[in-house]
Amino acid sequence: MPLLEITNLRKDFRSPAGGVHPVVRIPRFTLGGEEQVALRGESGSGKTTFLNLIAGILKPDSGSLVLAGREMSAMGEPERDSLRAGTIGYIFQTFNLLQGHTALENVLLGMSFGPGEDRAHAAALLRRVGLGDRLHHRPRELSTGQQQRVAVARALAARPKLVLADEPTGNLDQVRSREALALIREACRENGAALLLVSHDPGVLGEFEDVRDFRTLNQATPEAAQ
Repeated sequence: MPLLEITNLRKDFRSPAGGVHPVVRIPRFTLGGEEQVALRGESGSGKTTFLNLIAGILKPDSGSLVLAGREMSAMGEPERDSLRAGTIGYIFQTFNLLQGHTALENVLLGMSFGPGEDRAHAAALLRRVGLGDRLHHRPRELSTGQQQRVAVARALAARPKLVLADEPTGNLDQVRSREALALIREACRENGAALLLVSHDPGVLGEFEDVRDFRTLNQATPEAAQ
């Protein structure tokens, strides 16, 4: 059984004038456990909405989304939140770190909605991403690349089965981008997690053996998805 199985997934957005704009139309998509897949897609193509549907941040208008054997589309928000906390790690393009908290505290917060805080594991993750000497630094005291590493550690904190990455190297230069991508992929392999990454960067996409075109996958028109 696939880790993620999607059938006829649909999401529309409504304009202030009341118009309906189709954003996601996915007839079929599957992802196996520990599989690593990159989705190629330009800005405005609907790929972030797609990730947010998988994460349970958004609820689909119709269709089936089965994650780890559970049908998410039939769940209420509390159930989706619970499943996300225990199953999914999310690496955002803007990192979404809490500025008033240290690197260690940000990773611990990533655990708090799932299995609970484990300081030893959080510290070990930060050491794994090269931040063993930055545990008590706040985001403003870290470089952009270091903040990105904290975000990777936080995404892996609850030992997820699936890691979602939305343009995770978009704020990094070419060298840091390659380093960060290698770190994300290796960390997922070490933790037995599947990876679904979206990007429009040819350099990032070229590192993956399995690259799928989101425009082909998504049957909503590009104009509607913007």
